[in-house]
Amino acid sequence: MEERLTAAGGELLAHVRGKVATVTLNRPSSLNALSMGMLEGLAAWLHAWERDDRIGTVVLRGAGEKAFCAGGDIRALHASFVAGTQEHHAFFEAEYALDYRIHTYPKPVVAVVDGIVMGGGMGLAQGAGLRIAGSRTKMAMPETAIGLFPDVGGSYFLSRLPGRLGAYLGLVGPTIDAADAIYCGLADLYVGATPQAAGALEALRPAIDRHFAHDSVPAIAASLESEELPQFREWARTTRALLDKRSPTMLAVTLEQLKRGATLCLADCFRMELNLIHGCFEQGDFVEGIRALIVEKDMSPHWHPARLSDVERSSVDAFFAPRWAPAEHPLAFLS
Repeated sequence: MEERLTAAGGELLAHVRGKVATVTLNRPSSLNALSMGMLEGLAAWLHAWERDDRIGTVVLRGAGEKAFCAGGDIRALHASFVAGTQEHHAFFEAEYALDYRIHTYPKPVVAVVDGIVMGGGMGLAQGAGLRIAGSRTKMAMPETAIGLFPDVGGSYFLSRLPGRLGAYLGLVGPTIDAADAIYCGLADLYVGATPQAAGALEALRPAIDRHFAHDSVPAIAASLESEELPQFREWARTTRALLDKRSPTMLAVTLEQLKRGATLCLADCFRMELNLIHGCFEQGDFVEGIRALIVEKDMSPHWHPARLSDVERSSVDAFFAPRWAPAEHPLAFLS
């Protein structure tokens, strides 16, 4: 059997050969950023293939040489919010449902992440049973830089990484290569034309576990400032400087998110994240971050508040306050 399929106006392609269905995210000029049509198209194919005995394995990959998927179409989400529509909320509902579907899919899913894989791309990849990295892999959850939190299931997969790696990756959002992704447990296998080089995280692990074990972001920042060991001093200085550029509110929300996510099942993690998304649009730093870093690109977001010391506990707790009764939650059907 050989079959070619197209969805989302060509933004999503599939090649079915033998018992393998290979899906290609086909927006290379946008680093394969996810549109609503791509989410809906992939969900429909997965639904059909689950019931098709001819399909044994699903492979996910990105078009072009640069990216698997750099995330969701942030510009479109910003435009929806500014226009006063509800499309941005519908997008996250569809995205989280799809990510959960991949995590729980009854047939093997393979993600080939040889390229940029960030944000929404991580949501697709981390649900796969086999995640294949390569020499071009650049992986990150950089959401706090735009006033967001590490969503798409980050509550679940980051909080379950060894030691304090999840807190470090979620709060700071550094880009890691294939070796570090495998070391963390965010990738399973390396396949590349060049030999796999040693990563940096293993050497940094003692410092990461020590500094990011603190219960608050100000305490983490103070701990980084106190680093005296020469082999960690420059990393600590750089990491502290990166925290200064992130949304103070979303840093606090992210730390709380990961604490809670560590004790929640996968479905409840996605339900919590959808609740948090609504809080992000209400609070404003997410919209401001998109404006400053993606739309207008002045690179000078005005966070509210601007300093970690001014973030109030009540404002963080407000993000986690339930917005729906359990049975009325848009993701109540996840089980």
